[in-house]
Amino acid sequence: MRPHLAPAVLAALAILGGCSDTRPQPAPEVTMSAPNLITVTSPAFGDFDRIPARYTCDGADVSPPLAWQDVPPETQALALILDDPDAPRGTFVHWVVLDLPPDTTELPESYSGTSVVQGKNSAGNPSYFGPCPPSGTHHYRFTVYALPAPTGLNHGASLDQAREAVSLALAQGRLTGLYSR
Repeated sequence: MRPHLAPAVLAALAILGGCSDTRPQPAPEVTMSAPNLITVTSPAFGDFDRIPARYTCDGADVSPPLAWQDVPPETQALALILDDPDAPRGTFVHWVVLDLPPDTTELPESYSGTSVVQGKNSAGNPSYFGPCPPSGTHHYRFTVYALPAPTGLNHGASLDQAREAVSLALAQGRLTGLYSR
């Protein structure tokens, strides 16, 4: 190496060495080959539109109304997962609803009830946990899964159990809402 280039090369290496990205990376997502056949909508917001504050930690923190169509006829159960892939420590799951009857086409606002099977969210609770980003604009994905059979999971099932169950989906569909504080 030429002596007059050594300081420049060393400086460049020092700069590049300090450029490693140490931010947490999102958790691996459920991977599946299920086609995106299901159309998911909400009368409260459109795809990639802002989620109204009512459905977040800054409002009533109730689930938004959702609707879907084009569920394959062989579907035996439906599931819904709401997640945030932009969370600082990796994908944060806000809501898990399992074993909805296959003919279900919508969930009303503030969906709950004794017959509802909800898996645990990333906070460890079997309930809706509305969008509440610490900073910036986050993407909140409401994904509906068409399942070949009911999961058979109980209320309060673990997040890992729910993810494994939806990985067998016949089809899926997604509505993405945005929220920032």
